[in-house]
Amino acid sequence: MNTNLEKFEKDLAKLISEGKSLLLAMHYECNPEDFTKDLNEESKDIISNLPKFNLKYQSWYSEAYVLIKQLLPTRLNDFESHYKRPKNRKILNFESYRIEDYFQGLVKKDAWGNVILGPSAAIPHLTQQIAILEAVFNRFKSSLFDIKQLLQADLFDTEIQSAHELLKKGFLRASGAVGGVILEKHLYQVSENHLLKINKKNPTINDLNELLKINEIIDTPLWRQIQRLGDIRNYCDHNKEREPKKEEVQELIEGVEKLLKTLY
Repeated sequence: MNTNLEKFEKDLAKLISEGKSLLLAMHYECNPEDFTKDLNEESKDIISNLPKFNLKYQSWYSEAYVLIKQLLPTRLNDFESHYKRPKNRKILNFESYRIEDYFQGLVKKDAWGNVILGPSAAIPHLTQQIAILEAVFNRFKSSLFDIKQLLQADLFDTEIQSAHELLKKGFLRASGAVGGVILEKHLYQVSENHLLKINKKNPTINDLNELLKINEIIDTPLWRQIQRLGDIRNYCDHNKEREPKKEEVQELIEGVEKLLKTLY
């Protein structure tokens, strides 16, 4: 499931990037003079690497269409409408011009033969299609975050139950060690949720606790509580320390369980 979600995310990001390149190519085809003013080596490289709009757009549109249909079908008609001509179109104007007309090089001239409407009228429609893809991407990222949170919560629930079972059977060190691992993972996830920079490769409970306090995600009383839970975890993990007491391990597990429900 995670592999498929990550693939969707990468595909969307790729299509948005390709769409922006196509938009630039469309601008160049419609108004090449805007690109050739004060031309330098960097500009030449950009122009030479632009995709051929007529060759690349259709495949881009097809891929984008499929992804939108799968991920946000309510925007599919909107996306499609920027490509296809309006049905029963009576007047060709800036509002009714579409990307489909662009491919046919459709133009409208006045009585003196001057072009008053042409392919550049399709530029806003591609711009809107890219905006729709970006909206799908943002919605998907939000949904992906929610899915990951739910999966993480389910995993923690299972692990907490395991810690409770170990405690009941008298395996104090093992129960406390499991509780400590859950606490560490949760503090790491909370740090990521708040986009905090985690400098250490393998941060400890104390490292993460300090990070959350410094960034004012938690207050001093909660910081002290987490510090206490971390101390109990150390009793369980290190044989050279004194033996953990049953009530301490129970305090650790119940404290972690509460944090899972109150600290995000």
